[in-house]
Amino acid sequence: MKTILRASALCLLFAGSALALTGERFAEIPLDKMTPEQRTVAEAIMSGPRKGMSGPFNAWLRSPMLADRLQKVGEYVRFNTSLDKRLNEMAIIMTAQFWGSQYEWYAHAPLAIKAGLDPAIVAAIGAGAKPDTMKDDEAIVWEFTTQLRRDHGVDDAIYAKAVEKFGEPGVMDLVAVNGYYDVVSMTLNVAHVAPPAGEQLPFKQAGR
Repeated sequence: MKTILRASALCLLFAGSALALTGERFAEIPLDKMTPEQRTVAEAIMSGPRKGMSGPFNAWLRSPMLADRLQKVGEYVRFNTSLDKRLNEMAIIMTAQFWGSQYEWYAHAPLAIKAGLDPAIVAAIGAGAKPDTMKDDEAIVWEFTTQLRRDHGVDDAIYAKAVEKFGEPGVMDLVAVNGYYDVVSMTLNVAHVAPPAGEQLPFKQAGR
């Protein structure tokens, strides 16, 4: 009986995420059509802090072992990072803007504001501009993330500031959140996962 109830609950969770699974290239896989490996990963995702399968996860299920590894990294960099959530979300929306990933922006811009990031900073990032006014730690995240993508590395000055402000663990977590959401954004773009129709977004969907 417990097994039946658990399966029913998971089906409801999966069904509830279907509206967000707007990918045009990877059809949604119903829970009862998944391979055992896919279902194990899907259940781990849905029973974890995300509570659903929105975003890149439906596409990742095509490679279940990869999906499992990536979702565990993602759970760390989103929910357990040493960085302040405000700064972590700032790096995520910078990544979304860089890749033109509208779904990622739709999902995380509200979370950035909720975490305390000034809406003016969010608006500037969405427009691809440097925010006019930032706190010291935000300015470090902006410069570090900008250099990392533009120059494929960071100079000694910003590296030293980042270590001083966040410590070596924080620097690695900043690198990781950028890298993980690069993979997420690339997946969303390739899979053509889009936000719900009618959402007002600051940039055009990449590749569309």
